Parts: sequence; structure tokens; C-alpha cells
Amino acid sequence: MAAGLAPAGRLAQDRQTFDAASAFARADAEQAAYHLTDPWSPMSRSDLTFPVSAVILAGGRATRMGGDDKGWVPLAGKPLIVHVLERLRPQVDEVLINANRSEERYRALAPVIGDAQADFQGPLAGMQAGLAAARHDWVLFVPCDGPALPRDLMARFRAALTPQTELVVAHDGEHLQPVVALLHRSLLPSLQRALAEGERKTGAWFARHRMTVVPFADAPDAFVNLNSPAELAAYEASLSHPEPLAGGVRP
Repeated sequence: MAAGLAPAGRLAQDRQTFDAASAFARADAEQAAYHLTDPWSPMSRSDLTFPVSAVILAGGRATRMGGDDKGWVPLAGKPLIVHVLERLRPQVDEVLINANRSEERYRALAPVIGDAQADFQGPLAGMQAGLAAARHDWVLFVPCDGPALPRDLMARFRAALTPQTELVVAHDGEHLQPVVALLHRSLLPSLQRALAEGERKTGAWFARHRMTVVPFADAPDAFVNLNSPAELAAYEASLSHPEPLAGGVRP
């Protein structure tokens, strides 16, 4: 909002912004309803049966986990990344792992890709690596510490696509889940530029593009992230309890 606008001016500007957003939303709905396609839009390049690559993001520092490689932290007798793979593989056509350490161990599970940048630059760097390496045009990203990912995640993402969609992001009913996202490979040049400019915030880069948000309010615990030993212990204990533990954590 421009500084110094009088209240009436700000109101008019807000009304213009609202009207523009409403018009864009109506246009989206009309195109989806009538199956109109833009020949240059990502969705028009394939139908809902398109193949999908998936990238498990395991390239972080995991400082709150004491620096341990989070993918290999055990949960109920199996590494976290194995839980993720079991839920992910049936939903996609290719799986890659983005990792910056323990590469040989990860390579026993799936092909490994590292960040182009050094020094653990965050999820956007992993997404850049994934978009560059994936075989397919649509690439699903998930975290390595999400053992309860929805088994219908990709089906719900597919159903939400419109001809304008460039990326799809999960929402748990309270918060956006930016590391559970489906991106089109045509976004790679934009992501490369953003990283070169110093952008590291996933949500800020997402906001530059045509994003579809998919609600999972019916399954909010599907996106539990286990960032610390205490969270891991609480979640593991919850696996044998039918009732939620403190903080709403459930199996």
C-alpha cells in the first residue's frame, strides 16, 4: 500500500485490489467449468493422468534434531524416510531424494540429488535441484520427516488443478504446508532467479506464481513435522494411544 494515502484513497485502492482478485477468481472458475485451456499453460500440456516425479526433501541441517540426519532418525523401528517412501511410492512415477549428506545411504533407497548451492540453503534449493533433475513435468515435493503423509495426496492435488495452475500447495486447515507442494518444471528459471537474488522463503516465492491451495482440514495430522527429539518421542508415543496427546499430535 502506498504511504501517505488518505483513508478514502486507501479504501478505493483496497476495493480495486479486491475487485481484481474477484475477477481473476471468477475467470478461473469459468475456465475450469468449461474446460477451456490456454495452449501455453502447464495444465494444457497433459490431462489428469499425467506422470509425476516426487522429490523427498532431506537436505536440511536438522539443527533442532541435534544435527542428526533427520531422514535416518528412527520412528517405530524404521527410519523416517522409509515411512515417507511407503506412502509416496504408490502415488507417483519417479522418486528422487534431495540430500546433502549420507548420500550413499540414501542412494540405496532412490536416486540422490544434491543442492546446487553449498551450505544448506533451505527447501527452495532442494526444489531447484528437483525441478532440474526430474524426468516429468510435474514434480511433487514432500519433507523427509512427514511419516503420515496422506495416501491420497497426489489424487487430491490432481483434482485441484486448473488450466492456470503453476503450483499446488497443501493446507492443513490452519496453516499452509509449503514443503508439501506440486510444482511445474516450467517454474525452474523463476526459481533460479529468485535464489540468485537471495530469496530463501518458500512462501514468498510461491506468491509470485499462480498457486492452487488444497485443504486437508479433514486430516490435519497428516502433516506433522518431527523437528526435535521431543516431538519425535511424543509422536511415537501417540502411535499406541487412540486419543490425541498434548498439542493435538495423533498418529
